[in-house]
Amino acid sequence: MQERKAITSVPINELAGRRWSTRAFDASRGVTPAQVAALIEAARWAPSCFGAEPWRFLMWDRARDPAGWQQAYDCLSDNNRKWCKNVPLLFLACAGSIFEHNGQSNRWAQYDTGMAALALTLEAVAQGLVAHQMGGFDIPKVRAAFAVPEDYMPMAMIAVGHQAGPEVLDEETLKKELKARERKPVAERFFGGRWNTPAG
Repeated sequence: MQERKAITSVPINELAGRRWSTRAFDASRGVTPAQVAALIEAARWAPSCFGAEPWRFLMWDRARDPAGWQQAYDCLSDNNRKWCKNVPLLFLACAGSIFEHNGQSNRWAQYDTGMAALALTLEAVAQGLVAHQMGGFDIPKVRAAFAVPEDYMPMAMIAVGHQAGPEVLDEETLKKELKARERKPVAERFFGGRWNTPAG
């Protein structure tokens, strides 16, 4: 089992440092109802503009709804299906485009839905689980299969489960799994006061 903590320039919160997107999932271990409830509750309490909670999450538990899980799995890209075959729990995060309280366009909905998805993934770490967010899925297919309304944008599929050793992966996916974790230097992405002026 790999623990791949982020190599940070200063100490950060333990959950944030331990979170990483493994592709190696243990097919023999499911996610308990209590763990699922905690994941959902964490996402529920994410911040959002006007407290609008514009997100909607669909969930498929392979043990409780194998047919639904298979439909969701079939919407994934070929590369994601290679390793997601071992995943017990799949989520789809969708962002609403309209504020419910006034009927106006909500340009912050995708940002807010991303925060809810991050809250879910961090709670997965806290629960002893792992999570991997994916953009590689067929949006028209997922809309048709699960009746996602046109005013909701499917943003990401999220795989959740228990980590396995990298030996469960095929050779191509294993290379991705073992690749060093990297981030750009702070000065390239974080500015102080003016664009391209390094922070600090």
